[in-house]
Amino acid sequence: MKTTTLCERCETPLESGDLRCSICGQAAPLREELRRDVAVQILRCTGCGAAVAYDPAHQAPACSFCGAVMQVETQDDPLEQSQGYLPFTVDQDQARKSLRHWLGTLGWFRPDSLKSAAKIEQLTPIWWVGWVFDADAHVCWAGDSNVDAGRSAWAPHSGETAMNFDDILVSASRGLTKEEVDAVAPGCDLSSVTDQPQGAEGATIEQFDLQRSQARQQIVYTIRQLADSRAANEHIPGTNSRNVKASVILRKLVTRRYSFPAYVLAYRYQDRLYRVVICGQDARRLIGSAPYSIPKIILAATAAAAALLVVAGIVMSAQ
Repeated sequence: MKTTTLCERCETPLESGDLRCSICGQAAPLREELRRDVAVQILRCTGCGAAVAYDPAHQAPACSFCGAVMQVETQDDPLEQSQGYLPFTVDQDQARKSLRHWLGTLGWFRPDSLKSAAKIEQLTPIWWVGWVFDADAHVCWAGDSNVDAGRSAWAPHSGETAMNFDDILVSASRGLTKEEVDAVAPGCDLSSVTDQPQGAEGATIEQFDLQRSQARQQIVYTIRQLADSRAANEHIPGTNSRNVKASVILRKLVTRRYSFPAYVLAYRYQDRLYRVVICGQDARRLIGSAPYSIPKIILAATAAAAALLVVAGIVMSAQ
């Protein structure tokens, strides 16, 4: 098992190639291993920008995320690799049933035949990528609230506190949007992580595509957002607050790179394609697009306009 080297000052794990700790700046101890820059080839989607491992066996490959054409790209810098995979626990039949059920719950403004007439064109299992991190931080916060405001509506408050962040997920996927990740990620069980992909043969595995420094900047930005929210909800007194800002000093940061399971589906309704993403561990977690019924919208608008005219007539007659 690979031994993790820790910073001697703050105990943040040091990765291969780190000359200093990314948190406190302490010089990394000399290590025997040599980092070799190996040029690798990936498939880059010309549509959404997702990157997957290059496999010469693929013929005229299409992107599993959006269906656009993919082209071979050579990376001179080493790519970050997943450290673990969350297995698929939802099979393809369950994913199809989940889609059908969802189509039937979208409400009156959807076409009556949507659930029965929608035709699934493609169902692709994929592993999308993200960072999961734990962090310890010292946070200084300031903001206004309605406590001790006196005659004014707002009064300033400030303070400082220690905050801990555990199992926070930051998406690294280019194939899934932020909204899609936010919808399916809560269905993933981090305790189920394994060393190898399991549960879906031939699934597309997305590659980590950001340099380490960019990844850390994105993680730090997320920590600052969380600190603002916690300061407003947990530390600033009163029932209302505004202008909440937090300054974060990281004490320790531990990151893991995981691959998360999902199904990307394309279904057709009346010659148009729509996309749905379903969590690979909880089929109830899904997000997608669906058509509206134009006649029903027109009917509802007409009824609303007629109701307004009736109300207006009643008001006029009462005057």
